[in-house]
Amino acid sequence: MALDKESKDEITKEYQLHKKDTGSADVQIALLTEKIKDLIEHLNQFPDDNGARLALLKQVDGRRRLLKFLNSTDTARYFDLCRRLGLRK
Repeated sequence: MALDKESKDEITKEYQLHKKDTGSADVQIALLTEKIKDLIEHLNQFPDDNGARLALLKQVDGRRRLLKFLNSTDTARYFDLCRRLGLRK
């Protein structure tokens, strides 16, 4: 369920704001979105996995808080990121 290093590096390079950016809200939201997609796929196979369900809820909440922060600081970046990730907002 965890992302491997190569996929993390790809996501980071795609969403980073500058060359050395590894922890901006954009990158964190993109990584959480990928983890959420993996967990949803896992839960479709194993619907009784309550530990994965709890992890999914925590990650969705973390992404929601980061999106709220990004919207309050830079609305244009927020809408651009939602469009790129295919999130409804």
